[in-house]
Amino acid sequence: MHLFEILQKEILCPSVVRMVVKAPLIAAKAQAGQFVILRVSEDGERIPLTVADYDRIEGTITIIFQTVGATTLMLSRLMVGDSLQDLVGPLGRATETVGLKKVAVIGGGVGTAIAYPVAKKLHEQGAEVHCVVGFRNRDLVILQEEFSAVSDRLITLTDDGSFGEKGLVTDALRRLIETGENYDKVIAIGPLPMMKYVSLLTKEHGIKTVVSMNPIMIDGTGMCGGCRLTVGGQTRFACVDGPEFDGHQVDFDEAIERSRLYGEQERHAYERACNLFGQEVR
Repeated sequence: MHLFEILQKEILCPSVVRMVVKAPLIAAKAQAGQFVILRVSEDGERIPLTVADYDRIEGTITIIFQTVGATTLMLSRLMVGDSLQDLVGPLGRATETVGLKKVAVIGGGVGTAIAYPVAKKLHEQGAEVHCVVGFRNRDLVILQEEFSAVSDRLITLTDDGSFGEKGLVTDALRRLIETGENYDKVIAIGPLPMMKYVSLLTKEHGIKTVVSMNPIMIDGTGMCGGCRLTVGGQTRFACVDGPEFDGHQVDFDEAIERSRLYGEQERHAYERACNLFGQEVR
């Protein structure tokens, strides 16, 4: 068996793929909230992906990703039996779950793939877990069975109401809080604007909130500085200080602005990859 061989591949929805990869050393150490950095080919870029699940006995990790750029498009074209060029991890700090009795886990879009292992770990530790997950429409809904298995309460929303409730995750979270649910912590994982507004909501109610930041990242060791954030007025690095931070301390406006820095270059790279593979540009 080749190192980092793809053992399973599943299309969760038209743009989201789940892969199980042989990586025994990483599987032996991985914890919820941590991530890996991988390359698809020798001359490819390095991208971070969260460890969505792991199996220490089988020596495998699971990654879930959305095909939004050139590298994820190339990754999505690999098949069972193919191997990744390289895979480094586990990186980052694991989610802190000790002592939590009741937690709301909020996931948005493909961020639900990151939220799932956190919810699973909390459930395994005996905490009461309320999960609120949101998607743009029913075609993008993923991991419903998995979340059901680890949630004491699961609320699924879509922007257009085509699946579950119509609305935003903040709508559901506000309703839960205002009807008397008292949470030790809220953990929010998803698009930056979503995490920003969840944090603003919980700040109103004095609920400790953790967000998972996934900025531009290259080396995963804090040396390149690409993943820097401002948290509590200080510069922090998501790869070594995070990826989770106090949502009430993160400068989201700065993070959103920095996330757009290379948008044009990323789009051009994606279009070139689509043309190379004869695939329609989404």
